[in-house]
Amino acid sequence: MAFDYKKEYKELYAPKKGPSVVEVPPMTFVAVRGSGDPNEEDGAYQRAISVLYAISYTIKMSKKGTHQIDGYIDFVVPPLEGFWWQEGVEGADYAHKEAFQWVAVIRLPDFVTREDFDWAVREATEKKKIDCSRAEYLMIDEGLCVQCLHVGSYDDEPATVEAMDAYAREQGYVLDLTHERRHHEIYLSDARKVAPEKLKTVIRHPIKPLADS
Repeated sequence: MAFDYKKEYKELYAPKKGPSVVEVPPMTFVAVRGSGDPNEEDGAYQRAISVLYAISYTIKMSKKGTHQIDGYIDFVVPPLEGFWWQEGVEGADYAHKEAFQWVAVIRLPDFVTREDFDWAVREATEKKKIDCSRAEYLMIDEGLCVQCLHVGSYDDEPATVEAMDAYAREQGYVLDLTHERRHHEIYLSDARKVAPEKLKTVIRHPIKPLADS
């Protein structure tokens, strides 16, 4: 049976109802950076997602090709994720989505080395006929965070974020949003197939103990 990160790491991908504090281990991702409205048809964000999936599935299907990855185990491609911010804005201004800066990512299995990644970029570019050269092999160490499962439209996220922030303060933490630690979303639903009110998204914010602030 294929290894499924969502099932094996439920504390990261299936949090219980309500906010919680979690220690997130370092992870490696295939990543594409960009800016602009994520809803723009055939925009930068949509093209970035195509690159992420092209590389991810190239790695997954490598078992059937000539490039055999050392330590490979079959896996379910993890969910799409994103780190988001707007310059000069605390939180998010959903009325101006064109101002979003983002890093779109998909988690890479631990056995994928930088050399395997570089091969997958070349292979996906050739086989999928899309330019994957902007993709990065990116390690992110989020560390201590507060997170919550948000059910509903992305535009309704502020209420969930407020509840997360309040919970963090009650537990003796403060937000630690910086240039290195961003607002993080993990998309458990396919927005193309699921009604907005039923979308499931894990929202995660970096925090630090109040005593360290």
